[in-house]
Amino acid sequence: QVTLVESGGGLVQAGGSLRLSCAASGPFSTYNMFWFRQPPGKEREFVAAISWTGGGIDTADAVKGRFTPSRDNVKNMLYLQMNRLQVEDTAVYLCAASRNWLVSWSSADMEYWGKGTLVTVSL
Repeated sequence: QVTLVESGGGLVQAGGSLRLSCAASGPFSTYNMFWFRQPPGKEREFVAAISWTGGGIDTADAVKGRFTPSRDNVKNMLYLQMNRLQVEDTAVYLCAASRNWLVSWSSADMEYWGKGTLVTVSL
């Protein structure tokens, strides 16, 4: 069992940066890790993925070139560096874990979830 707790959300102006963290307990280093987000009133959507070794990374088109996932398997930590934030990035951001590494991912593919951290981007 993997337990996940996100932190680092908050209010930021458009164009700014924020780094989210996800603290894990359990066999973190054996899981591929993911970031999803859920904008207000919308469906949850995939944001970023990083393989269990850290050697594989994928990001959604909407955040490509702006958001970068990383992980520290010694500290059991997952991160999401978010740069050039836009108002449309406002959402609850959740980290998730899965043993599967697929071509694309949906919420249904995840095995464990954190409760999320709110990111609000203002003009």
